[in-house]
Amino acid sequence: MKAAVLYGKEDVRVEEVAPKPLQPGEVRIAIEAALTCGTDLKVYKRGYHARMIVPPAVFGHELSGTVCEVHSPRSTVPASGSQAQTSASGAGVAEWRVGERVVVANSAPCGDCFFCGNGQENLCDDLLFVNGAYAQSIVVPARVAAKNMLRLKSETPFADAALVEPLACVVQGIQDSRVRAGQRVLVIGSGPIGLMFVALARHLGCAVSVSGRGEQRLELARKLGAARIIDAASQAELPTPGSRDGYDVVIEAVGKPQTWEAAVRLVRKGGTVNFFGGCPSGTSVTLDTALLHYSNLSLLASFHHTPRSIREALGFIERGVIRAADFVDGECPLSELPALFQSMARGNRAIKTLVRVRA
Repeated sequence: MKAAVLYGKEDVRVEEVAPKPLQPGEVRIAIEAALTCGTDLKVYKRGYHARMIVPPAVFGHELSGTVCEVHSPRSTVPASGSQAQTSASGAGVAEWRVGERVVVANSAPCGDCFFCGNGQENLCDDLLFVNGAYAQSIVVPARVAAKNMLRLKSETPFADAALVEPLACVVQGIQDSRVRAGQRVLVIGSGPIGLMFVALARHLGCAVSVSGRGEQRLELARKLGAARIIDAASQAELPTPGSRDGYDVVIEAVGKPQTWEAAVRLVRKGGTVNFFGGCPSGTSVTLDTALLHYSNLSLLASFHHTPRSIREALGFIERGVIRAADFVDGECPLSELPALFQSMARGNRAIKTLVRVRA
């Protein structure tokens, strides 16, 4: 089969790769939709990810498709607890059948460590990651097939379903921040993640503002429900630090120290800041301790997703709250993936690109 293989820093190649034989409990998926992702771009530019992927390795992690081969899961790791996990549609996932339409999360927790027992599966000590979305098929490990692979409704488009993984991270961030109807929410960042925050916060009944760059992205933020658009390149008037005119919740979805620091200055007294965007390793920030203390601010950071947020994300997609039509603004055949990532590394302003793995 054809697959994209990451060899190192800015070195991805589309090659013929021999399909691996299935082990007990594993499932092979014929990929129908694969999407580009900011995390994949970071990995491409860096050449590796210490936890997710070590080259040479097949590449990509946002996908959906059809079950094309199954190895009996009997005598292998079961789903969490005494019962199989269920999809957003309520179907069990202990047994899979060829032809079923599915979406696959890019990881699955162990279910046994302290963090899994504490309801924090995103921090699992043995989080098992899956890569290989930019390919004609992928082998899903037994643990992922049992815990974090979900059946799709017949009417759910594959491209929509492939948004489940990034959306699940956003769902996690919304839950961690305790976003609720009526709040004033500022999203800093107009990339795919920031735009998903805009869509979900607006769906929950919040008054949403977004600060970002790029005319096309800011226009999409408006379409998704942002009441106020702040061009980050301008000197728009913003609230005084710690004032009651600040935002109830500020979501930082850029991942730069300067925007982390700005987020703290833009939240109201008693408000919440979510440092959602991960900064480069080794960076640090400087925060005004008096502002944090006397304004009684809540600061937190959200990482990854849980089986629960994966299922809730699929629910939002099945209800049409999040659609690929709003986020996917380009297509690319698998053969041109290396050129696409070169373009992305140079500052391509595309939101998400659908990779045609059979083209």
